[in-house]
Amino acid sequence: MFDNAFVPASTATIFVGAMVVVLLFDVIILGRRPHVPSNRETGTALGFYVGLAIAFGIYVWVVGGHQLGGEFFAGWLTEYSLSVDNLFIFIIIMANLKVPRMYQQYALLIGIVIALILRAIFIMLGAQAIEAWSWVFYIFGAFLIYTAFKLAKENLAGDDEDEDDESKLIKFVQRILPFTDSWEHGKKLSVVEKGKRVFTPMLLVILALGMTDLLFALDSIPAIFGLTQDPFLVLMANIFALMGLRQLYFLIGNLLQKLVYLGIGLAILLAFIGIKLIFHAMHVNELPFLNNGEPFLWAPEIPIWLSLTMIVGILAVTTVASLIKSSRDARRLEQDQRGLDEVSTTGFYGEQQDDGDQAARDPQDPSDRRD
Repeated sequence: MFDNAFVPASTATIFVGAMVVVLLFDVIILGRRPHVPSNRETGTALGFYVGLAIAFGIYVWVVGGHQLGGEFFAGWLTEYSLSVDNLFIFIIIMANLKVPRMYQQYALLIGIVIALILRAIFIMLGAQAIEAWSWVFYIFGAFLIYTAFKLAKENLAGDDEDEDDESKLIKFVQRILPFTDSWEHGKKLSVVEKGKRVFTPMLLVILALGMTDLLFALDSIPAIFGLTQDPFLVLMANIFALMGLRQLYFLIGNLLQKLVYLGIGLAILLAFIGIKLIFHAMHVNELPFLNNGEPFLWAPEIPIWLSLTMIVGILAVTTVASLIKSSRDARRLEQDQRGLDEVSTTGFYGEQQDDGDQAARDPQDPSDRRD
Protein backbone atom coordinates (compact mmCIF):
# COMPACT_ATOMS: atom_id res chain seq x y z
CA MET A 1 0.00 0.00 0.00
CA PHE A 2 2.90 2.36 0.71
CA ASP A 3 5.05 1.53 -2.33
CA ASN A 4 4.96 5.14 -3.53
CA ALA A 5 5.74 6.63 -0.14
CA PHE A 6 8.83 8.80 0.35
CA VAL A 7 10.03 6.32 2.98
CA PRO A 8 10.51 2.54 2.54
CA ALA A 9 7.32 0.51 2.89
CA SER A 10 8.68 -1.21 6.01
CA THR A 11 9.37 2.14 7.72
CA ALA A 12 5.95 3.49 6.73
CA THR A 13 4.29 0.38 8.16
CA ILE A 14 6.17 0.85 11.45
CA PHE A 15 5.02 4.49 11.63
CA VAL A 16 1.39 3.56 10.98
CA GLY A 17 1.51 0.66 13.42
CA ALA A 18 3.04 2.81 16.17
CA MET A 19 0.45 5.56 15.75
CA VAL A 20 -2.41 3.06 15.72
CA VAL A 21 -1.08 1.52 18.94
CA VAL A 22 -0.90 5.00 20.55
CA LEU A 23 -4.44 5.80 19.41
CA LEU A 24 -5.85 2.48 20.61
CA PHE A 25 -3.99 2.82 23.92
CA ASP A 26 -5.69 6.17 24.43
CA VAL A 27 -9.21 5.10 23.53
CA ILE A 28 -9.15 1.54 24.92
CA ILE A 29 -6.82 1.62 27.94
CA LEU A 30 -7.13 5.23 29.12
CA GLY A 31 -10.72 5.71 28.01
CA ARG A 32 -12.26 2.43 29.12
CA ARG A 33 -12.97 3.63 32.69
CA PRO A 34 -16.28 5.54 32.66
CA HIS A 35 -15.54 9.04 33.97
CA VAL A 36 -15.64 12.69 33.01
CA PRO A 37 -12.04 13.68 32.25
CA SER A 38 -10.72 16.82 33.92
CA ASN A 39 -9.54 19.87 31.96
CA ARG A 40 -5.98 19.07 32.99
CA GLU A 41 -6.25 15.50 31.70
CA THR A 42 -7.80 16.52 28.38
CA GLY A 43 -5.51 19.52 27.86
CA THR A 44 -2.34 17.51 28.49
CA ALA A 45 -3.37 14.68 26.15
CA LEU A 46 -4.52 17.08 23.43
CA GLY A 47 -1.28 19.07 23.59
CA PHE A 48 0.72 15.83 23.32
CA TYR A 49 -1.18 14.61 20.24
CA VAL A 50 -1.04 17.95 18.42
CA GLY A 51 2.68 18.18 19.20
CA LEU A 52 3.16 14.65 17.87
CA ALA A 53 1.43 15.56 14.59
CA ILE A 54 3.55 18.71 14.19
CA ALA A 55 6.73 16.73 14.91
CA PHE A 56 5.78 14.16 12.28
CA GLY A 57 5.05 16.95 9.79
CA ILE A 58 8.49 18.44 10.41
CA TYR A 59 10.04 14.97 9.89
CA VAL A 60 8.22 14.65 6.54
CA TRP A 61 9.37 18.14 5.58
CA VAL A 62 13.02 17.32 6.34
CA VAL A 63 13.11 13.80 4.87
CA GLY A 64 10.63 14.11 2.00
CA GLY A 65 10.99 17.79 1.11
CA HIS A 66 8.81 20.87 1.50
CA GLN A 67 6.26 19.62 -1.07
CA LEU A 68 5.37 16.48 0.89
CA GLY A 69 5.68 18.32 4.20
CA GLY A 70 3.20 20.92 3.00
CA GLU A 71 0.88 18.18 1.74
CA PHE A 72 0.83 16.51 5.15
CA PHE A 73 0.13 19.72 7.06
CA ALA A 74 -2.61 20.70 4.58
CA GLY A 75 -4.21 17.26 4.81
CA TRP A 76 -3.95 17.09 8.59
CA LEU A 77 -5.44 20.56 9.12
CA THR A 78 -8.30 19.76 6.75
CA GLU A 79 -9.07 16.42 8.39
CA TYR A 80 -8.77 17.93 11.87
CA SER A 81 -11.16 20.74 10.95
CA LEU A 82 -13.68 18.28 9.56
CA SER A 83 -13.29 16.22 12.76
CA VAL A 84 -14.10 19.29 14.87
CA ASP A 85 -17.21 19.87 12.77
CA ASN A 86 -18.08 16.21 13.30
CA LEU A 87 -18.07 16.81 17.06
CA PHE A 88 -21.21 18.93 16.63
CA ILE A 89 -23.05 15.81 15.46
CA PHE A 90 -21.58 13.78 18.33
CA ILE A 91 -22.88 16.34 20.83
CA ILE A 92 -26.35 16.26 19.26
CA ILE A 93 -26.42 12.45 19.32
CA MET A 94 -25.38 12.36 22.99
CA ALA A 95 -28.00 14.97 23.90
CA ASN A 96 -30.86 13.36 21.94
CA LEU A 97 -30.20 9.92 23.41
CA LYS A 98 -29.64 11.36 26.91
CA VAL A 99 -26.28 9.61 27.32
CA PRO A 100 -25.03 10.04 30.92
CA ARG A 101 -21.83 12.08 30.90
CA MET A 102 -19.85 9.26 32.53
CA TYR A 103 -20.65 6.97 29.55
CA GLN A 104 -20.01 9.53 26.82
CA GLN A 105 -16.29 8.80 26.86
CA TYR A 106 -16.91 5.10 26.18
CA ALA A 107 -19.32 5.93 23.34
CA LEU A 108 -16.70 8.20 21.78
CA LEU A 109 -14.17 5.37 22.11
CA ILE A 110 -16.35 3.12 19.98
CA GLY A 111 -17.00 5.91 17.49
CA ILE A 112 -13.28 6.58 17.02
CA VAL A 113 -12.48 2.89 16.47
CA ILE A 114 -15.26 2.67 13.86
CA ALA A 115 -13.94 5.83 12.18
CA LEU A 116 -10.39 4.42 12.04
CA ILE A 117 -11.56 1.20 10.38
CA LEU A 118 -13.81 2.99 7.87
CA ARG A 119 -11.13 5.50 6.91
CA ALA A 120 -8.53 2.78 6.38
CA ILE A 121 -10.94 0.98 4.04
CA PHE A 122 -11.84 4.14 2.12
CA ILE A 123 -8.20 5.20 1.81
CA MET A 124 -7.24 1.81 0.39
CA LEU A 125 -10.12 1.88 -2.09
CA GLY A 126 -9.45 5.51 -3.01
CA ALA A 127 -5.73 4.90 -3.60
CA GLN A 128 -6.47 1.89 -5.82
CA ALA A 129 -9.08 3.83 -7.80
CA ILE A 130 -6.76 6.80 -8.36
CA GLU A 131 -3.94 4.53 -9.49
CA ALA A 132 -6.19 2.70 -11.96
CA TRP A 133 -8.32 5.57 -13.29
CA SER A 134 -7.22 9.19 -13.34
CA TRP A 135 -10.77 10.30 -14.21
CA VAL A 136 -11.78 9.47 -10.62
CA PHE A 137 -10.54 12.98 -9.76
CA TYR A 138 -13.50 14.36 -11.73
CA ILE A 139 -15.88 12.39 -9.52
CA PHE A 140 -14.09 13.37 -6.31
CA GLY A 141 -14.07 17.03 -7.32
CA ALA A 142 -17.74 17.11 -8.31
CA PHE A 143 -18.70 15.29 -5.11
CA LEU A 144 -16.81 17.80 -2.94
CA ILE A 145 -18.42 20.76 -4.70
CA TYR A 146 -21.84 19.18 -4.20
CA THR A 147 -21.02 18.50 -0.53
CA ALA A 148 -19.85 22.10 -0.10
CA PHE A 149 -23.09 23.44 -1.60
CA LYS A 150 -25.19 21.16 0.63
CA LEU A 151 -23.18 22.09 3.75
CA ALA A 152 -23.48 25.81 3.04
CA LYS A 153 -27.21 25.49 2.39
CA GLU A 154 -27.76 23.59 5.65
CA ASN A 155 -25.78 26.13 7.68
CA LEU A 156 -27.50 29.14 6.15
CA ALA A 157 -30.91 27.53 6.70
CA GLY A 158 -30.02 26.30 10.18
CA ASP A 159 -30.87 22.70 9.27
CA ASP A 160 -28.86 19.53 9.82
CA GLU A 161 -29.56 16.79 7.30
CA ASP A 162 -27.11 14.38 8.93
CA GLU A 163 -29.03 14.67 12.18
CA ASP A 164 -32.26 13.79 10.32
CA ASP A 165 -30.58 10.74 8.77
CA GLU A 166 -29.46 9.52 12.18
CA SER A 167 -32.93 10.12 13.67
CA LYS A 168 -34.48 8.03 10.89
CA LEU A 169 -31.93 5.27 11.49
CA ILE A 170 -32.62 5.26 15.24
CA LYS A 171 -36.39 5.20 14.75
CA PHE A 172 -36.10 2.35 12.23
CA VAL A 173 -33.93 0.26 14.56
CA GLN A 174 -36.23 0.91 17.51
CA ARG A 175 -39.16 -0.22 15.38
CA ILE A 176 -37.69 -3.61 14.48
CA LEU A 177 -35.79 -4.42 17.70
CA PRO A 178 -36.90 -4.38 21.36
CA PHE A 179 -35.12 -1.66 23.38
CA THR A 180 -35.04 -0.51 26.96
CA ASP A 181 -34.88 3.22 27.73
CA SER A 182 -32.92 2.75 30.94
CA TRP A 183 -29.20 3.53 31.21
CA GLU A 184 -28.83 1.42 34.36
CA HIS A 185 -27.07 -1.29 32.34
CA GLY A 186 -24.21 1.05 31.44
CA LYS A 187 -21.97 -0.11 28.59
CA LYS A 188 -23.82 -3.36 27.87
CA LEU A 189 -25.40 -3.64 24.43
CA SER A 190 -28.11 -6.14 25.37
CA VAL A 191 -29.61 -7.54 28.58
CA VAL A 192 -32.36 -9.89 29.69
CA GLU A 193 -35.36 -8.19 31.28
CA LYS A 194 -38.35 -10.22 32.50
CA GLY A 195 -37.08 -13.24 30.63
CA LYS A 196 -36.80 -11.36 27.34
CA ARG A 197 -33.66 -10.23 25.49
CA VAL A 198 -33.69 -6.46 24.90
CA PHE A 199 -31.13 -4.00 23.62
CA THR A 200 -29.80 -0.98 25.49
CA PRO A 201 -29.51 2.69 24.48
CA MET A 202 -25.73 2.21 24.14
CA LEU A 203 -26.35 0.17 20.97
CA LEU A 204 -28.35 3.06 19.52
CA VAL A 205 -25.51 5.46 20.30
CA ILE A 206 -22.96 3.20 18.59
CA LEU A 207 -25.18 2.84 15.50
CA ALA A 208 -25.68 6.62 15.30
CA LEU A 209 -21.95 7.29 15.69
CA GLY A 210 -21.18 4.65 13.05
CA MET A 211 -23.59 6.35 10.65
CA THR A 212 -21.90 9.68 11.31
CA ASP A 213 -18.44 8.18 10.74
CA LEU A 214 -19.56 6.67 7.44
CA LEU A 215 -20.91 9.98 6.15
CA PHE A 216 -17.80 11.74 7.41
CA ALA A 217 -15.47 9.31 5.62
CA LEU A 218 -17.36 9.86 2.36
CA ASP A 219 -16.65 13.59 2.62
CA SER A 220 -13.18 13.66 4.11
CA ILE A 221 -11.32 11.02 2.07
CA PRO A 222 -11.90 12.72 -1.32
CA ALA A 223 -10.92 16.03 0.32
CA ILE A 224 -7.51 14.83 1.49
CA PHE A 225 -6.81 13.04 -1.81
CA GLY A 226 -7.22 16.49 -3.34
CA LEU A 227 -4.24 17.64 -1.27
CA THR A 228 -1.95 14.60 -1.47
CA GLN A 229 -2.05 11.33 -3.39
CA ASP A 230 0.47 9.62 -1.12
CA PRO A 231 -1.54 6.89 0.72
CA PHE A 232 0.94 6.93 3.61
CA LEU A 233 0.43 10.66 4.24
CA VAL A 234 -3.33 10.30 3.77
CA LEU A 235 -3.54 7.58 6.41
CA MET A 236 -1.20 9.33 8.85
CA ALA A 237 -3.12 12.62 8.53
CA ASN A 238 -6.35 10.77 9.33
CA ILE A 239 -4.85 8.96 12.32
CA PHE A 240 -3.49 12.22 13.73
CA ALA A 241 -6.89 13.87 13.15
CA LEU A 242 -8.52 11.17 15.29
CA MET A 243 -5.93 11.51 18.05
CA GLY A 244 -7.22 13.72 20.80
CA LEU A 245 -10.76 13.81 19.37
CA ARG A 246 -12.10 12.27 22.58
CA GLN A 247 -10.33 14.89 24.72
CA LEU A 248 -11.36 17.67 22.36
CA TYR A 249 -15.01 16.70 22.85
CA PHE A 250 -14.82 17.33 26.60
CA LEU A 251 -12.37 20.24 26.51
CA ILE A 252 -14.11 22.55 24.05
CA GLY A 253 -17.67 21.22 24.03
CA ASN A 254 -18.97 24.67 25.00
CA LEU A 255 -16.61 26.46 22.62
CA LEU A 256 -17.94 24.43 19.70
CA GLN A 257 -21.29 26.16 20.10
CA LYS A 258 -19.54 29.49 19.49
CA LEU A 259 -18.03 28.47 16.15
CA VAL A 260 -21.18 29.50 14.32
CA TYR A 261 -19.44 30.02 10.97
CA LEU A 262 -17.41 26.80 11.00
CA GLY A 263 -19.81 25.06 8.63
CA ILE A 264 -19.62 27.95 6.14
CA GLY A 265 -15.82 27.95 6.34
CA LEU A 266 -15.66 24.20 5.74
CA ALA A 267 -18.05 24.56 2.79
CA ILE A 268 -15.69 27.12 1.21
CA LEU A 269 -12.72 24.87 1.95
CA LEU A 270 -14.35 21.78 0.39
CA ALA A 271 -15.39 23.79 -2.66
CA PHE A 272 -11.80 25.03 -3.10
CA ILE A 273 -10.42 21.48 -2.87
CA GLY A 274 -13.12 20.25 -5.26
CA ILE A 275 -12.12 22.85 -7.85
CA LYS A 276 -8.47 21.92 -7.30
CA LEU A 277 -9.31 18.25 -7.99
CA ILE A 278 -11.17 19.06 -11.20
CA PHE A 279 -8.26 21.19 -12.43
CA HIS A 280 -5.93 18.29 -11.66
CA ALA A 281 -8.23 15.88 -13.52
CA MET A 282 -8.23 18.20 -16.53
CA HIS A 283 -4.44 18.50 -16.37
CA VAL A 284 -4.06 14.69 -16.66
CA ASN A 285 -7.23 14.11 -18.70
CA GLU A 286 -7.55 10.73 -20.44
CA LEU A 287 -11.29 10.66 -21.14
CA PRO A 288 -11.77 10.27 -24.93
CA PHE A 289 -14.93 12.42 -25.04
CA LEU A 290 -13.15 15.38 -23.41
CA ASN A 291 -10.62 17.28 -25.53
CA ASN A 292 -10.10 14.14 -27.65
CA GLY A 293 -8.53 12.38 -24.69
CA GLU A 294 -5.75 14.95 -24.42
CA PRO A 295 -4.86 16.93 -21.27
CA PHE A 296 -6.17 20.47 -20.96
CA LEU A 297 -2.86 22.31 -21.08
CA TRP A 298 -4.43 25.56 -19.88
CA ALA A 299 -5.75 23.91 -16.69
CA PRO A 300 -3.71 25.25 -13.74
CA GLU A 301 -2.11 23.06 -11.10
CA ILE A 302 -2.74 24.74 -7.74
CA PRO A 303 0.52 24.49 -5.76
CA ILE A 304 0.51 23.06 -2.26
CA TRP A 305 1.73 26.32 -0.70
CA LEU A 306 -1.38 28.06 -2.04
CA SER A 307 -3.61 25.23 -0.76
CA LEU A 308 -2.01 25.42 2.69
CA THR A 309 -2.37 29.21 2.74
CA MET A 310 -6.04 28.95 1.76
CA ILE A 311 -6.74 26.31 4.42
CA VAL A 312 -5.08 28.29 7.22
CA GLY A 313 -6.66 31.55 6.04
CA ILE A 314 -10.19 30.14 5.77
CA LEU A 315 -10.00 28.49 9.19
CA ALA A 316 -8.53 31.60 10.82
CA VAL A 317 -11.13 33.96 9.34
CA THR A 318 -13.94 31.52 10.20
CA THR A 319 -12.81 31.18 13.81
CA VAL A 320 -12.28 34.91 14.40
CA ALA A 321 -15.59 35.85 12.75
CA SER A 322 -17.41 33.18 14.78
CA LEU A 323 -15.97 34.37 18.09
CA ILE A 324 -16.76 38.03 17.28
CA LYS A 325 -20.38 37.18 16.42
CA SER A 326 -20.78 34.97 19.51
CA SER A 327 -19.37 37.73 21.69
CA ARG A 328 -21.73 40.32 20.20
CA ASP A 329 -24.72 38.01 20.60
CA ALA A 330 -23.77 37.38 24.23
CA ARG A 331 -23.51 41.14 24.92
CA ARG A 332 -26.82 41.80 23.20
CA LEU A 333 -28.49 39.06 25.24
CA GLU A 334 -27.01 40.51 28.43
CA GLN A 335 -28.28 44.00 27.54
CA ASP A 336 -31.76 42.65 26.78
CA GLN A 337 -31.80 40.79 30.09
CA ARG A 338 -30.64 43.90 31.93
CA GLY A 339 -33.45 45.85 30.30
CA LEU A 340 -36.02 43.26 31.35
CA ASP A 341 -34.69 43.32 34.90
CA GLU A 342 -34.99 47.10 34.95
CA VAL A 343 -38.56 46.99 33.68
CA SER A 344 -39.49 44.40 36.30
CA THR A 345 -38.09 46.69 39.00
CA THR A 346 -39.36 50.13 37.91
CA GLY A 347 -42.38 49.19 35.82
CA PHE A 348 -43.07 50.24 32.24
CA TYR A 349 -43.48 53.88 33.29
CA GLY A 350 -40.12 54.19 34.99
CA GLU A 351 -41.54 54.70 38.51
CA GLN A 352 -40.57 52.26 41.23
CA GLN A 353 -43.48 51.05 43.30
CA ASP A 354 -43.57 49.45 46.68
CA ASP A 355 -45.37 46.17 47.11
CA GLY A 356 -48.07 47.57 49.39
CA ASP A 357 -49.00 50.38 47.04
CA GLN A 358 -49.00 48.04 44.05
CA ALA A 359 -51.20 45.51 45.85
CA ALA A 360 -53.66 48.21 46.94
CA ARG A 361 -54.34 49.36 43.41
CA ASP A 362 -56.40 47.44 40.94
CA PRO A 363 -54.23 46.66 37.92
CA GLN A 364 -57.36 46.46 35.76
CA ASP A 365 -58.52 50.02 36.67
CA PRO A 366 -57.02 52.58 34.25
CA SER A 367 -58.03 55.45 36.55
CA ASP A 368 -55.47 54.22 39.07
CA ARG A 369 -52.59 54.77 36.64
CA ARG A 370 -50.09 57.39 37.82
CA ASP A 371 -48.85 59.96 35.37
